Amino acid sequence: MDHEVAPSEGGDPVTSREQDVVRILLLLNGAGEPVEDAERGQPGLETAVRVVRTTVRLQKLDFWLRNPDYLADELLNDYEASGEEPLMRLAASILDSDEPEVRRYPMLRHHFGAWENIDNALAVLRSTGMAARRRRGTIDRIRQSDYYLLEAGRRVAQDIVTAEPVFRYYVERVDLVVRLADGLGGTELKRRQYLQREYADTRRRERIGTVAARARTRLAALRATLVDRPPGGASPDENEGAA
Repeated sequence: MDHEVAPSEGGDPVTSREQDVVRILLLLNGAGEPVEDAERGQPGLETAVRVVRTTVRLQKLDFWLRNPDYLADELLNDYEASGEEPLMRLAASILDSDEPEVRRYPMLRHHFGAWENIDNALAVLRSTGMAARRRRGTIDRIRQSDYYLLEAGRRVAQDIVTAEPVFRYYVERVDLVVRLADGLGGTELKRRQYLQREYADTRRRERIGTVAARARTRLAALRATLVDRPPGGASPDENEGAA
């Protein structure tokens, strides 16, 4: 199932409905937050266990899951900001492999950023009792949609990974995406992703291009600075300034 890929008209790979179903299920399971007791009092949510709030947040998390090149580049951003070398090692584990090529499924650029139609996948999850969606607002104007993982969905998510270890890739990547997005709502995630030049410059209704080559060049440059750094962690310039 993981390798059933059909090319888009422009030659970019697109996901099958089956891939979308599994990916969204594992995303709800790994990225959802706990459900409030009051919410379980609503019809259809009695067995809800996790929730991803807002379509924007779900789509932005899915963007990093579908585009490991952007995920790796964001890890390098965090590495440069914090100096935490595990972040660079995580980015390197992606960029040193063919993951940005074989695992990348581009998304369309719309008014609110990266977007892809996941209604068919959600319809499958809802019709089989694995997930639910609740909309807030009026008939004329929906203010927010929340996506709930139900107990049956959590069991299936656990069973899938046990039966098909290949899907552990998504579990690990969801965990990494969640850590990257820690504390950020959908709007903040959108703003962060728009800081990527390739993302922001893509025309609406076109697929967002890759940053793999730029990210690999950037990783090589960062590695070079580590090689040039003397014992003790200070750069040559810093040592001169301390003399």
